[in-house]
Amino acid sequence: MLYHLLVPLAEEHPFFNLFRYITFRTAWGMVTALTFCYVVYPPFIRWMRAQRMAQIIRAEGPQSHLETKVGTPTMGGVVMLVGIILSTLLWARLDQPVVWMALAIMASHGLIGLIDDWKKVMQRSSDGLAGRWKLVGQFGSGALVLGWGYHAGIIEPHLVLPFFKDATVHFDELVPGMAWLGWAYVLFGMFVISSFSNAVNLTDGLDGLAIGPVMTSAVTLAVLAYIAGNINLSEYLYVPHVSGAGELTVFAAAIVGAGMGFLWFNAYPAQIFMGDVGSLALGGALGVLSIITKHEILLALVGGIFVIENVSVLLQVASFKLTGKRIFLMAPLHHHYEKKGWSEPKIIVRFWIISALLALVALSTLKVR
Repeated sequence: MLYHLLVPLAEEHPFFNLFRYITFRTAWGMVTALTFCYVVYPPFIRWMRAQRMAQIIRAEGPQSHLETKVGTPTMGGVVMLVGIILSTLLWARLDQPVVWMALAIMASHGLIGLIDDWKKVMQRSSDGLAGRWKLVGQFGSGALVLGWGYHAGIIEPHLVLPFFKDATVHFDELVPGMAWLGWAYVLFGMFVISSFSNAVNLTDGLDGLAIGPVMTSAVTLAVLAYIAGNINLSEYLYVPHVSGAGELTVFAAAIVGAGMGFLWFNAYPAQIFMGDVGSLALGGALGVLSIITKHEILLALVGGIFVIENVSVLLQVASFKLTGKRIFLMAPLHHHYEKKGWSEPKIIVRFWIISALLALVALSTLKVR
């Protein structure tokens, strides 16, 4: 919004030329989201406590959670999402469709999470929205947004393989004369977004555990979005050029800023939890960022912590059904280490360190190519 309002004034006042630069708007987008969250969270937390909108703790979870986390307000993701949306609308160029696609995926997944959180609180149960309805909502919103993007020519049905210079799978060219197979990429994109949305949700089990890797992933994707949107950098680093992708740097930075503002109040011991409204939305946002910037496979490395947590649940369930035995003391993986006696802060910080290392490894692949 500010770009469209102030850049035309640059001819008379050179100062407004600053608003042309993505780097300038990215920095202030992050600051805006952080400031909004820092200011809004205290009254929001007080209001949520007064309304008794507390997180419902699962009885089958670690016993320590029943002793220390009961009564902590939930749905903190609402403030984050509002901060991210406002910041993006203020600082990004709104004539770029990719910005609206990213916002649509994040907002729709946030709505699914809000319904889930609301049901849990109102029914005083940890069940919430049935899993099948979550998937219907996730795949439905993904189909609408990605389907529109593909139909409009914004999303190319190409899958770029990391670590290689020119290794690309063209869905629309897999079989000669069957260009309609390009729609299979839309299905793949829907799977990526839904999987990552749920993976972040699974990771959100300890104070600050999920938001740390979300921020490191968002920083990494911000760098990749900037490169993809800059034709000179993208050609030099063998990254597919995506028109308008640079504006997603503002969106990703807003996620980081809002995450920092949230972490101020979510750090151990947490004053508020993000809830599914936050975790599903942020996971969906990371997923759609990877789709638009053509780093879908690299996302598995960027967000490796979320992948590991997701896989730990799948392995636990498969092992128990096939052999009647459990691989881990409890899944997701962070609960396994809780059961082993690790303190909550130790688990959180070590997972953050691993997440940061994975992000650095992911960025290093740019030169490996």
